[in-house]
Amino acid sequence: MSAEAIFADDTPISMLAPGNCKTQTARLWTYARDERPWVATRPRQPGIGSGDRKGQHRKDHLARFRGWMHADGYAGFEDLYRSGTIREVACMAHVRRKFVDIHRSQGSPIAEDAIAGIAQLYAVEKEARGSPPDVRVELRKAHAAPVFDDLEVWLALQLTTVSGKSPLAAAIRYALTRMERLRPYLDNGILELDNNATERGMSAIALGRKNYLFVGFEAGGKAAAIAYTLIEPAKLNTVDPNAWLADTIARVPDYKITKVDDLLRWCWKR
Repeated sequence: MSAEAIFADDTPISMLAPGNCKTQTARLWTYARDERPWVATRPRQPGIGSGDRKGQHRKDHLARFRGWMHADGYAGFEDLYRSGTIREVACMAHVRRKFVDIHRSQGSPIAEDAIAGIAQLYAVEKEARGSPPDVRVELRKAHAAPVFDDLEVWLALQLTTVSGKSPLAAAIRYALTRMERLRPYLDNGILELDNNATERGMSAIALGRKNYLFVGFEAGGKAAAIAYTLIEPAKLNTVDPNAWLADTIARVPDYKITKVDDLLRWCWKR
């Protein structure tokens, strides 16, 4: 939460509803920090919180954060953006996904051309990855900004040629709305083109819920969030979670509180 920019997303998980032998939909929220693309020394540090999609959960999670937040178009974040303490950065991966789905189902040439335009933006990001923020901005202004501008104009033009009720029109409207909120990445080298850092962090949850099916109650969801928050950063920092947990649990009772940072996943050594 001390980062200049974070990534945020959520995913559904089933939770038993007391008294009716059924499940209801709960959410696990993921917040991640990954500054390696612009040559910072910070490791990836994802944290996961639990709850539903009610506004108080995200307000509680983000109460201490001030800065940029990469996220999808979830309307529940709007009150946070209006507060002025959190600035939005949209996600091109969500835009691209809608065109990919349409192209696969309909073979739309417009969707195909949109995907090709987005690919040019990602090609610039590939070249910029690992460079300092100022270099990333120069590359984006020289090579990504013209593509971004042309794609916006082209999409607006295509919208006038298709049925307003079609899935393609809906995808174009979504793209234009999100691209407007993605523009800050062109002028800021610490920002990314998408929110994939959190999507990668949630892959274990997507796999896990196929096996354990549901959590028993809200406290169980919070316990799961704690477990994921311990395990996922270890994996992302190339640390064996099992070895780290076993070693840390054994050492903590007699460990000096002034040196506890040495046991964090991104500092720990066997």
